Amino acid sequence: MGKPVVRGTRITVEMILNKLAAGETIDQILAAHPRLDRPAVLAAIQFGAHALRADVLYRLSVA
Repeated sequence: MGKPVVRGTRITVEMILNKLAAGETIDQILAAHPRLDRPAVLAAIQFGAHALRADVLYRLSVA
């Protein structure tokens, strides 16, 4: 798919971040995806944070 995934799975970093943004907890994500473990979810969060580091500011609209 060309998107970053958790090693050894087809679970994308994007999917994990979307679930967290929707209010799911790490424990809920782990229960739904038994191939994941807590360090993998934390690594996905870290990857997302690192990918967004830049000298560019993004304006976010909050509803």
